[in-house]
Amino acid sequence: MKDIMKSLKWSVSIAVITLVLAALFSVTSNTLLSGLGWALGMLIVLAIVILGVIFDIIGVASTATDEKPFHAMASKKLKGAKHAMMIARNADRVSNFCNDVIGDISGIVSGTACAVVVLELTATLGKGEGTPLHTIISVVFTSFVAAITVGGKAMGKTFAINNATKIIFQVGRLLYFLEEKLHIKVISVNKKRPNLKRQ
Repeated sequence: MKDIMKSLKWSVSIAVITLVLAALFSVTSNTLLSGLGWALGMLIVLAIVILGVIFDIIGVASTATDEKPFHAMASKKLKGAKHAMMIARNADRVSNFCNDVIGDISGIVSGTACAVVVLELTATLGKGEGTPLHTIISVVFTSFVAAITVGGKAMGKTFAINNATKIIFQVGRLLYFLEEKLHIKVISVNKKRPNLKRQ
């Protein structure tokens, strides 16, 4: 019963986080795309796709890595080792956040942003929505973004599995830097069984 309640609490928390992040991503991308040309807009779409691929790599690597190497690194007092250890220990939640939350949001937002770019391009060409040219451009751009997303994640998964420990250690170093230099705490390393902060 305790495990069920803990799982339910995590599910509700991650749903709220997803709601907030989705709104933030959407507003930010629409703001950035507003008034920009279609070329710069497409670069922003690609940046969103790449962000999703990067987080997908981290999520896969967290489940593919083992906690033991980070114990050895922590004993040598390597910066970021303890954070990497906590990522490996909480792989299910890290994977859920990176793959499902950020990954899915980036996919949805990139699709919406792509539609905005298509409208910008067709407007530049003097063709409105619903014209044959608009349909062709929309299909081409959407297919391109989908191909980059799926292809990037496929390559990323192979890379993540083959380099899981290195990837998670680098993420651990980044979290260490954020905590020590910028005082942004993402994951706790002081408790025996810490969890990702759900704020």
